[in-house]
Amino acid sequence: MRSIWNGAISFGLVSIPIKLVNATENHSISFRQIHLADGGRIRYRKVCEIDEQEVSAGEIGKAYEEADGSMIPITDEDLGSLPLPTAKTIEIVAFVPAASIDPLQMDAAYYLSANGVPAAKPYTLLREALKRSQKVALAKYALRGRERLGMLRVVDDVIAMHGLLWPDEIRSPEGVAPETEVTVRDAELDLADALMDTLGEVDMDSLHDDYREAVEELIAAKADGRTLEPAGADDSGGKVIDLIAALESSVRAAKKARGEEPEAEEAADAPVAEVTSLSGRKKSGGTGAKKKATAATKKKAAAKKPASGRAPAKKTSARSTKKSAGRTGAGTAAKKTTAKADPKPAAKKAVPRKRASA
Repeated sequence: MRSIWNGAISFGLVSIPIKLVNATENHSISFRQIHLADGGRIRYRKVCEIDEQEVSAGEIGKAYEEADGSMIPITDEDLGSLPLPTAKTIEIVAFVPAASIDPLQMDAAYYLSANGVPAAKPYTLLREALKRSQKVALAKYALRGRERLGMLRVVDDVIAMHGLLWPDEIRSPEGVAPETEVTVRDAELDLADALMDTLGEVDMDSLHDDYREAVEELIAAKADGRTLEPAGADDSGGKVIDLIAALESSVRAAKKARGEEPEAEEAADAPVAEVTSLSGRKKSGGTGAKKKATAATKKKAAAKKPASGRAPAKKTSARSTKKSAGRTGAGTAAKKTTAKADPKPAAKKAVPRKRASA
């Protein structure tokens, strides 16, 4: 790996020559700007504002702009002559527990490599001292025109350095937390703990960038003249769910993903998370459905258990019609009258009495 900085670690009176190497790399896919009309690439040229001429990198220097717009030229020699002990040295200032470093301060990461054979002994000494003390070293160093804060720790058999932001560069989280008061029940915390235990640990090497793979597939499809199917939209936004039911469902899903069978009680008492959409205030028809279900139940009950005035009325009407038809000899007319008769009590009273009187 190519070094980006050469210097030394100052460990008391011990000086350790080292080389600074980037510990991370960027795998993001970069794009170029093009002219949509003809596909030509868009380039940026550096032009002097005074003579409007394009200038090369060798003709470009740096300057500080004052409030009135005037420029004060600053050369690399000027910066190199600053009385900074950290210009070419990583100066260790303290050894502290790793837990005392706020992760918010973490910045770029580097590997420190021993520069030459004489540096191997003091390099190994510092590495083993850090291991045995279980502490990290706080250091100051200068890189890219400014002094920085760093943390040295051991990774495998190598000393790594994390660039740290200065404490005054960390913004206060004021106004970020929810302003409303929320009460969390013990049952919800228990389910959250159960979900955390079920998910367990993960192999960091198994994690990868799905978005980058999707972009690579898109580029390959475009190059081959193919069209990819659009991914389904996630419509989970704007909905409020039952937190307890969602946590229980999440625990069961996590167990299933790990090949564990949910317990019998969990499977039997599994509630379904109720989802309420916030996009519209209209009711979803749940009340109407309940009314229909109630009416259907009443209908079935009525069919099983005859009403107190309807079924007997039909039998009485039929018997009285047959008797009157036998006496008068008008059987055919009686059958037609009975078929057309309304099963209501009012119709029952009219037909038999008229036949009897005739």
